[in-house]
Amino acid sequence: MTLREVRSALSGRTPGMQDVGAEYAVLVPLVEGEEGLELLFEVRAATLSRQPGEVCFPGGRMERGETPAACALRESWEELAIPPARVELLAELDWVVHQSGFLLHPVLGLVDARAAAALDPNPAEVGETFRVPLEFFRSHPPVCPRYPLEPRPGADFPYDLINFPQGYPWKGGEVEVPIYRWQGRAIWGITGRIVRHLVQVLG
Repeated sequence: MTLREVRSALSGRTPGMQDVGAEYAVLVPLVEGEEGLELLFEVRAATLSRQPGEVCFPGGRMERGETPAACALRESWEELAIPPARVELLAELDWVVHQSGFLLHPVLGLVDARAAAALDPNPAEVGETFRVPLEFFRSHPPVCPRYPLEPRPGADFPYDLINFPQGYPWKGGEVEVPIYRWQGRAIWGITGRIVRHLVQVLG
């Protein structure tokens, strides 16, 4: 390969995240309530094969060439019938890199009060919706249990190829799981991480 070919291959390329299998985006919907800002959540339909009944934000997998904001708005329309024109995009929050190999883009947006009052959840995806005052999360820190991520190479791992025939001291990791409780519901996992991050950003 020549230097010209290298320059050509890299021309106009935007750096991304290595080893990411898919990218997703969610709208983190703020709504102005009677006593201040509220976060809008949805509960995944019980008929879904993945994570039925869990609390989440509207969102899904990004399509080719789609921006996180465009994906978040499209999914919010498909799941809750929130017109994109009724959402004021405020900011993109920090990305979430999941250990299973995907990247999630949370997009903070203010949903028009009339649109929030006229939600029409898609029953194939959404069981119900509910709102929680933002101040609740600011005044009630989550419970944060942890679990270990332990490397477990198979017996056939070729240690001789990396010059460690006796084995290698792999380093493990740890995952923290923020859990908020609101009126009998659990807001946790990635959704809990996004909420906690938002609270930290807002101060």
